[in-house]
Amino acid sequence: MCAVLVKRKPALFRRSLRLIPLAAATYFMVAGGPYGIEDILGGAGYVKALVILLILPLIWSFPTALMIGELASALPEEGGFYVWVRRALGPFWGFQEAWLSLAASIFDMAIYPTLFLLYLNRLVPTWTLGWRGTAWELALIVACCLWNLRGAPAVGDGSMALFVILLSPFAVLVAAAVWHGLHLHGNAVWRSGSVSGEGLSTAILVGLWNYMGWDNASTVAQEVENPQRNYPRAMFLSTAVVALSYAIPLAAIAYAGLDISRFTTGSWADAATMLAGSWLGVAIVLGGALTGLGMFNALMMSYTRLPMVLAEDGMLPSFIAARNRYGVPWIAVLLCSLAWALALHFSFERLISIDLILYGASLILEFLALVVLRFREPALERPFRAGGLATAIALGVMPTALIVYAAFVSRNERMAHMPALAFGLIVAAAGPVFFGISRVVRGRNAAERV
Repeated sequence: MCAVLVKRKPALFRRSLRLIPLAAATYFMVAGGPYGIEDILGGAGYVKALVILLILPLIWSFPTALMIGELASALPEEGGFYVWVRRALGPFWGFQEAWLSLAASIFDMAIYPTLFLLYLNRLVPTWTLGWRGTAWELALIVACCLWNLRGAPAVGDGSMALFVILLSPFAVLVAAAVWHGLHLHGNAVWRSGSVSGEGLSTAILVGLWNYMGWDNASTVAQEVENPQRNYPRAMFLSTAVVALSYAIPLAAIAYAGLDISRFTTGSWADAATMLAGSWLGVAIVLGGALTGLGMFNALMMSYTRLPMVLAEDGMLPSFIAARNRYGVPWIAVLLCSLAWALALHFSFERLISIDLILYGASLILEFLALVVLRFREPALERPFRAGGLATAIALGVMPTALIVYAAFVSRNERMAHMPALAFGLIVAAAGPVFFGISRVVRGRNAAERV
């Protein structure tokens, strides 16, 4: 099966996305700070939560980073993972990769306005009542549209600023927690309530979600400075920073001896208020709202390049590939934003379940592309190589096992009045249908041009 390689017209950019901004944008595509791991603490307890957060990078993030490092350095093209799968497995599977990723984005991107609203509600509850909550979510989407239209470097630079703003309150929280543990509680550390099997499964699912999305930065490859060198470095740098920004605050509040049996989304503010006062609690809440903005903004940059390259390959109408003077596919930005706005107001847990199922399927295709390209194109220049052939094959084993586990434990979650797994399979099955439609449309357009 041979892939049809499409030569794309290079876009003109004023400047490129450099290493640190790329790593910062990747950080927000994956984590966005310790916000969101509260359900891991409440579901698993201190010790198990810390184990989950330290093991998952080794068996989930690190193999994925190695795979992305090799493919992004070998094929640094706009569209990233779509291009890798298309080249390795052909147009059909390339389309499925893009379809799964875009379908997952509908549910993934609905999470961040929801997270934004949860923290804003803790700050000023009256602002989020009734229609006001929807208005705030839509305002976040509009703000990110305007930000993205300024280009990838603007998103990367903004991610660096948000990184500092978001983690500064946690630096104070860690210091206050250590002081509290040293001077007030002595040996009263690692205290937590009982942990149920269901709570532990939820903690693992939330952990997987908090460590996924490493491949998203690959879609803006032509907008990155020296991508062959900077992509692998950005992957490993952001992997380490994400793991540390999760584990250090967790270990600190454990050392302080705080009871986290009721820890849920937003409880970092309660811990901050208890340890340092209401001012730090307010700072944490503001940071939590901003993390929703930062993650939505960075991921918008990633996802909107997929419709653009599909249009350039003739699988979507060509007008979707239109770019502004910053090289941004502005029509794709507007269309994706509209779709994400329509997916608001699902529950957080349901969003995570369906997001993991769809994203997991696309990630498996990327691991397959890594191996297939080793066989089909052994002479392909790979500035970064993820070990030998056996290593390349082994890299996908644990991530695939975790994806299967996530699908199994979320089998009872409901989405659209059916199990989340069944819903995910229906969404995935629509991919071949739309591929067939795109081929028909492409054939008609070619006939008209003749």
